[in-house]
Amino acid sequence: MTQESQTARKIAAYLDAGTADLKAGTVYRLQHARARALEALEPGAAAEFALAGAGPSSFRRSHHWQAATVRGIGLAFLLLAAWFGWQQWQASKQAQEIQEIDSQILSSDLPLDAYLDRGFQNWLKAGFDR
Repeated sequence: MTQESQTARKIAAYLDAGTADLKAGTVYRLQHARARALEALEPGAAAEFALAGAGPSSFRRSHHWQAATVRGIGLAFLLLAAWFGWQQWQASKQAQEIQEIDSQILSSDLPLDAYLDRGFQNWLKAGFDR
C-alpha cells in the first residue's frame, strides 16, 4: 500500500465521519454527484478514487436504521391487530353466552312474570352469594 493510498483512506474516513449528521437525501445526492464526477475523470484516475469511499457511510447506516424502523412498525401493527382480534373474539364469545342464557330463560317453564318479581330477584341474588 502506497503512502498516497493510506492518505486517501484517512481523508475518506474523515469525510465519512463528517457526513454522519447529514440527512439521507443529502447523502444520496452527494453520492450521485461523486459518481458523475468519477465518470468525467480519465479511466485510470477513476479507479484510484473509486475506493476512497469504500468504508461505512452514513447512507448505509441511515438505510439500516430505516429498515429497522419499518420492521418495528410492522411488528407493532401485527401486535395491535392480534390484540384487536382477541378482543373481538372475547366480545363475540360473551354475546354468544348471553344469547344462550336468554334462550334458556325463554324456553323454560317458568312464566315471564316470575323473573320480574322482586322476591325472585332477591332469591336469585341470595343463591349466587352462597
